[in-house]
Amino acid sequence: MERVYNFSAGPAVLPVPVLEQVQAELLSYNGSGMSVMELSHRSSWFQQIMDDAEALLRELMNIPSNYQVLFLQGGASLQFSMVPMNLAKNKKIAFVDTGSWSKKSH
Repeated sequence: MERVYNFSAGPAVLPVPVLEQVQAELLSYNGSGMSVMELSHRSSWFQQIMDDAEALLRELMNIPSNYQVLFLQGGASLQFSMVPMNLAKNKKIAFVDTGSWSKKSH
């Protein structure tokens, strides 16, 4: 089968070995008897996934220990509200609506 490389927003190209590992562990992640999609976010298995992801991200991006790493849901659209709200900090701000992306932000 020919591989398709999708570079659009959201999905990304994953290396074949990663996909093969996911396939092998789909029914039982790390011997848990559950798919990774069925794990409780309070389980030790999920916590290990988060800890490993943070450690790898810190290494990859050279993030110092005095910085927090946040894993947030919502993607780019969430950023449209988080950035202005954090910059404003209970103050009035000016906003220019220039099109579809700024409408989301507004």
